[in-house]
Amino acid sequence: MSSSIPNSAALSSEASRGSLGRLQLFLGYAAGVGKTYRMLEEAQRLKSQGEDIVVGYFEPHGRKDTIARTVGLEMIPTETIHYRGVALPEMDSSAILERRPAICVVDELAHTNVPGSGRQKRWEDVQVLLDAGINVMTTMNIQHLESLNDRVFHITGIRVRETVPDWLIKSASEIVMVDATTEALLNRLKRGVIYAPEKAQQALENFFKESTLVALRELALRQTAHELDVRGAVDAPEQAVDAFLRSRVPERGTRDKILIYVSADPSSAMLIRRGRRMADYLCAECFAVGVVPPVRDHGAVDRVDAVETHLNFARNLHVETRTLQGEDPAEMIVEFARRNQITQILLGRPKHRSWEVLMGTDLILRVVRKAKDVRVIIVAEHRRAPRPAGI
Repeated sequence: MSSSIPNSAALSSEASRGSLGRLQLFLGYAAGVGKTYRMLEEAQRLKSQGEDIVVGYFEPHGRKDTIARTVGLEMIPTETIHYRGVALPEMDSSAILERRPAICVVDELAHTNVPGSGRQKRWEDVQVLLDAGINVMTTMNIQHLESLNDRVFHITGIRVRETVPDWLIKSASEIVMVDATTEALLNRLKRGVIYAPEKAQQALENFFKESTLVALRELALRQTAHELDVRGAVDAPEQAVDAFLRSRVPERGTRDKILIYVSADPSSAMLIRRGRRMADYLCAECFAVGVVPPVRDHGAVDRVDAVETHLNFARNLHVETRTLQGEDPAEMIVEFARRNQITQILLGRPKHRSWEVLMGTDLILRVVRKAKDVRVIIVAEHRRAPRPAGI
């Protein structure tokens, strides 16, 4: 079962001439729901209509029905990258650019390329194709969406290392939600349709637990509903971020502006993801702001470097960043908020020390007291021990 979320015209050979290419994403919630199969069906349909289409990369996973869908499609040979004595295949972006088709099929958007490849991530290769005016059809599971990284970790206990930035997904001309019930998916797994028997059993004990699949499917459906809402297709309220987001309605003529306070604490990455997602849901401007001391002694160097690392992460998510110099973070944050008409400030919940609260030096309390005309949101990080398995 699948549903389509349009953003503009469907892919066609005319779309890539003299402009950026269009992205069509086939989105699912787990391996085996049928994303690649559905994408190849669409590729066959376009080919039958005379479109100039090629397969830039295809991951068969030994699935006979899916492999059969590639028959008759032009396949661009992969390039071989040698890494630690092993020859590994990767998508050959240069060959695709030289062939310059109207449409290119690229499986597994979130894939991390082998060291020694031209780019680190496959989505970066896809961006190169789009910039060259080539339309791209691709696949991805919901757990690889960057802004959902913390929520997926909380659901599964697995920290997903391969992620795709939200801005790329939002640029898609069309998102096709490919769905299957959890019962159907587990039945496919047990029948050996998705993985070989030994790998299937391992999957059942880890990522393919029924409770995990139910939660991921719900997450994918909610994300789809949100995309429909944002793109004006339906009125689908979002429940996946916070109850706060459902009740928050900006006044007519106003626009939210969100300030994310970035510190050296590792939880800043979580806070940046949450702020980026809130900004998307509220159609708000978003700033990531770090405060560093004007005089950087030896003890401050590591903290300053950590703040800059988090700000770079925010830039990768297309969040505007600012670095402020001052001795009083609370004062600097509130001053920046007033100067830039910030409506909401996001702060991470620290590990409190009681004397800080009693002495009034606690950052959160001081920001709340100073920013009486700004909504201050305290975000706590869900902590759980990671499981050894990865995605």
